[in-house]
Parts: sequence; structure tokens; C-alpha cells
Amino acid sequence: MTELRIATRKSPLALWQAEHVAAQLQAAHRDLRVKLLPLSTKGDVLLDSPLAAIGGKGLFIKELERAILADEADLAVHSMKDVPAELPDGLAMVAVTQREDPHDALVAPFTSLAKLPQGARIGTCSLRRQAQLLAYRRDFLILPLRGNVNTRLAKLDAGEYDAIILAAAGLRRLGMHERIRERIGFAQCLPAIGQGVMGIECRSDAPRVHELVGALNHTVTAMCVAAERAFGARLEATCQVPLAAYGELLADGRLRFRALVAATDGSRVLFDERTGAARDAVKLGEQAAENLLRQGADTLLAELRADHG
Repeated sequence: MTELRIATRKSPLALWQAEHVAAQLQAAHRDLRVKLLPLSTKGDVLLDSPLAAIGGKGLFIKELERAILADEADLAVHSMKDVPAELPDGLAMVAVTQREDPHDALVAPFTSLAKLPQGARIGTCSLRRQAQLLAYRRDFLILPLRGNVNTRLAKLDAGEYDAIILAAAGLRRLGMHERIRERIGFAQCLPAIGQGVMGIECRSDAPRVHELVGALNHTVTAMCVAAERAFGARLEATCQVPLAAYGELLADGRLRFRALVAATDGSRVLFDERTGAARDAVKLGEQAAENLLRQGADTLLAELRADHG
């Protein structure tokens, strides 16, 4: 019997994702045993500051990666939107699972963004969401919101916010789809790179693990995420940068790619859309980034990084 150890955060969503991947691995390999190694990450502990101010979403995965490199775990399951463009030496993203709903979700006593009251208090720590929400309606008051899904919902229910924005995928995975009042359209809020996708990371020099995990890779999702991550890599994406990207395979087999970079106050949004051969996914993402740079994204990004130094 072969055993695989999965490093995971302790949040309910992270545990759900790790358990889901464990079940898929055991279904694909009947003689495989999988056990979880729950860990606390810096991103889970430091809840008093915005992510952009304390190092970004990579804080959620560093301890998991350390466990893999130290041979305490064989792999880790991540939300791909939390994974930086560059992986540490010695690690590889071996597989991505089929994408769940990529939309952002409005959670509120109101049925849509359009019906939120003037000056509505909206909870999110995502600069990407903040920029797009303010571009849609300048009257919104964006307030910081950290913690796991249950913590965020409790703060909404306690009246600290008029609405909060969460990933629809996370709510659906936790069986909380009834809390979604509106799946926000891409015209109002384009998703984060890799949103709705789980990635499986392991050591680069572990061919047996690659073989076992590779059975879970979803080819179409992998192509779409490759375009999105190429876009982010070209623009050196971090939590300090409000950018969004989404790739989707069309019925005719081509890949449609949409991406944007925005000012955090929503005063400026640079947008690109293109369609091309799915085999050119990485090129599409890079071309979109180059087009936004020609529109002035380099200046906008420099200003944003200086502001969030």
C-alpha cells in the first residue's frame, strides 16, 4: 500500500478541499492511503491587518510548502487564487482540479449589488474586488474583512456590514449556496487568477507522487489557469495589485481570455479581451498583459506599489 500525506490549513474550507482531493486520489488509486497534516499558517493567525500589508496571499501556503520541502508531507492542496506566480525552488504544481463556479458572490439581505443602499458598507480585503466595486458604484464604502468563511458570515449577520463579497466556489463547497444572493457578473467583477480552482503542489523530484496526483489534472481548467497565471506573472501580480483574469474554453474549442488592471479607488480600469487557440493559452495571457502595459498599466502598477510600499 502507498501512503500520501497532504499538508492543509485548518480552516473548514481548506480541510474540505484537502478531504475532497484525498477522496479523489483514493478513488483513482484503490491501494492508496491518504492522511491529512493540518497546519496553522501565518495568514490564518494574523487577522488584524489587510493581506496586502503583511505579505499577501502567499502567507496562506508558506508553512504548507515548508512541510513538503522538509518531507513532512508529500503534497498540499491550495486555492489557486492564493498561489503566487512563482513557486519556490524544488516545488511544482502537478495538477489542478476542474473549476467550480468562478464568480464572486454577494452575501447580503439585498438581492443584488444594484439594490444595495446608498453608501452601503461592503466587507472585503480584496483590492481586486474593491477596485471593481468602486468602478461600478463610487458611493460604496469598502471595509476590511478577514477570517474564515464562517467568521465573515457571522460579522455580516451581526450587522457590521450591509454586504460582504465572497467566492461563490467556497460557499458552494461548504454547502452554503443558499447564502448567495447574487452571482456577480463578470462585467461588474472579473474573478481573481485561478478563482474556483484547486491546485496540488508537491516536490519537483517526486515522480511517484507526480504519477499519482497527475490522474486528477483537469486539462481544460489547466489551460485556462495557465493563461491567467501567465498574465499575472508578466505583471508581477501580488496582493498589492488589483488585477483580474479569466480564461474559458468556448464551444468551438478556442480560448476566450479577459483581464484587467484597475486603480484601487475604481477611477481607472484597463481592460483587455482576446480569443485564440487553446494551445496558445500562455501566449494569450502574455499578450493581454502586454496590451495593458501599452494602455498605461506600468504607470498604474508603479503608483499602486508605491502606495502600498
